[in-house]
Amino acid sequence: MKMGICDTTFARFDMAAAAVDQIKGQITNITFVRRTVPGVKDLPVASKKLIEEEGCELVMAFGMPGPEEMDKICAHEASTGIIQAQLMTNTHIIEVFVHEDEGENEKDLKVLAENRARQHADNVIKMVFKPEKFIREAGMGMREGRENKGPL
Repeated sequence: MKMGICDTTFARFDMAAAAVDQIKGQITNITFVRRTVPGVKDLPVASKKLIEEEGCELVMAFGMPGPEEMDKICAHEASTGIIQAQLMTNTHIIEVFVHEDEGENEKDLKVLAENRARQHADNVIKMVFKPEKFIREAGMGMREGRENKGPL
């Protein structure tokens, strides 16, 4: 399998490296193609190019929008673009965003970013290689990066 990894220079933590490490620790037959772009609004086209030009079967797109209102608007626009790219290519692009204001402090933000990246990587493994496990987790209130909420 060929997997695309797309991240940004704007991010303050290398979430892509954490996700690749997580996947490599569990699955050995994956080739990674990594592209880095300036910011989250560049992720949709970079992800689409990984699919269409590099032949990636799935892409993980990592971003860390800042805390300002404009950053939140840019993150929303990037998410919309990622959704459009998924629909245009009929391929999953797993969006992994950590907003800078999600962390209580810089240490907490770093832990959150690493956990979210690794847990989304685990989700990718389940989606592709263990779909029956993913089905068993439906409705369980699972979260990436923080404590799970649990089922109702």
